[in-house]
Amino acid sequence: MLMAATMLSGVLAACSNDSTSEKNPNDSNEFYSAPFENGKYVEPVTISTVFPITSSLKFKNGENIENNVHTKWAHDTLGIDIKYLWTVSEQNNAYQTKLRLMLTSGQKMPDIISFRGSQTLISDLIESGQFVDAGELFDKYASDTYKKAMAEDPNVWNPYIRDGKRMAIPILENAYNNDPVMYIREDWLKKLNLKAPTTLDELETVMEAFVNQDPDGNGKKDTVALSVGFKNNLNTWMADSGWIFGMFGAMPNQWNKAADGSLAYGSIQPEMKPALEKMKEWMEKGYIDKEAGLYDEPKAAEAFTAGKSGIIVGPYWMTGWPIPDLQQNVPGAEYKAYPLPAGPGGKMGRHGTPISTGAVLINKDMEHKDAFFVYQNYLFDHWANPESTTFVHGFAKGYDYDIGPDGEVYKEQQSDKIPGGWIDAIRYTLTFDGAIIPNLMMNTLADLANGKEPTTQYEKNLADRIPEQIKAAKIVIDQKDIVMPQMFTGVPTKTQVARGDLLTKLEKEVLNKIIYGQAPIDEFDTFAQQYMSSGGKQITEEVNAWYDTIK
Repeated sequence: MLMAATMLSGVLAACSNDSTSEKNPNDSNEFYSAPFENGKYVEPVTISTVFPITSSLKFKNGENIENNVHTKWAHDTLGIDIKYLWTVSEQNNAYQTKLRLMLTSGQKMPDIISFRGSQTLISDLIESGQFVDAGELFDKYASDTYKKAMAEDPNVWNPYIRDGKRMAIPILENAYNNDPVMYIREDWLKKLNLKAPTTLDELETVMEAFVNQDPDGNGKKDTVALSVGFKNNLNTWMADSGWIFGMFGAMPNQWNKAADGSLAYGSIQPEMKPALEKMKEWMEKGYIDKEAGLYDEPKAAEAFTAGKSGIIVGPYWMTGWPIPDLQQNVPGAEYKAYPLPAGPGGKMGRHGTPISTGAVLINKDMEHKDAFFVYQNYLFDHWANPESTTFVHGFAKGYDYDIGPDGEVYKEQQSDKIPGGWIDAIRYTLTFDGAIIPNLMMNTLADLANGKEPTTQYEKNLADRIPEQIKAAKIVIDQKDIVMPQMFTGVPTKTQVARGDLLTKLEKEVLNKIIYGQAPIDEFDTFAQQYMSSGGKQITEEVNAWYDTIK
């Protein structure tokens, strides 16, 4: 996923001439906490923070997170100095651990904390009483572009609402980014005179041929039809099998909206049974690898990229990684993205992509609370906004782009032509990705796939994507109505914390046994009853009590 995120960031250089960051230029000293002119503080103000150094974060020119092209930009453009109280490697949850240590030891918190990950830690930080009602500040200081981006899905605030107050600002992500499509070996279809499947029956016809008709032509029965890996979950981010359950109206490993409007845990619903039975059948017929239950997502993808599997389901960005390995490993191999097929009665379902996976908390003692919004407004108005001309090719010349003597623009693909190599400097920003308008990227890719001529620089940048990626993005948008979103986005409930690990272990053990034929399908009913009696009933009540507060 890190590789996918890196891939995406280079094209998000979007922009706008019309900054809304200076709300009241004629009376700025009343609106802002310090003298403010021409879009910046007259005398620099400071934002203190902490930062996780991920493995994908790179530096050059002797720079580090405390002193680099980004901190210089913030100082020169906005009059903001960013002070890091500490930084730490993200490995082994070190960032989360150090934040929790600050919390438990009563250390003074920085002005802002940006965090992706555990809702429990964010909740504990909120409950500490050290952070302000961020929603009130957002309403006052956020630019129109920033507000419109957040309004694309108001539910992003839900995990951070306490007594009606929005206690943290969601960090927005690209919508549909991890929603799955189906990739099929196109050369295998052609060789076996098959068409891409649109229904479950057609899918099984293709899978039967991929296993038993020697699609790779080596004279051996050594191919599988479908790459899935469910070591972690059935519903996952690559080599996904959640769509199989979606064909029967189920979606495991998440909370779904039930017919009566309440939330129900997907893995224990009766619609799971026929899907489990189908996966068991596919396992017996060799359509899926016998080791699938031991494979995580990248491991499961290896059979497809090695040329030994004919179908894999995953995000549109797999066309950039890892699928290109297929052509390297099997010269002449072809693949193509297709819509997910329909199950009995035309049912289809796929998991969705949360458009927020983290938040920013603002210290109630921060002297210049408006400074965060001056900073973030600029990025939304100039980086994320496709009408802008500020960041035409990227965040910083000599980092995520360069310009050759003949005017050619060098990007990540021409990293060797950029002195010191390509560096994704937008990753240095306080929210890790600069600024993102959730629905913009995928909808733009779909428009381009439908024949729209790129006019803005943002569109031109996206149009440079490989054609397969643009086509896959279009399929994602074309099937957006089949998304089954994760409906519970609150803090883990009391019983989830106490019983969650036990219930997860029980779920994996029983469902895997059914798929592997080690337990009869009726064992599912016993499992569902045991799940509810072992804490699931209480969790369901707690989850729905939360849901009642945000409806």
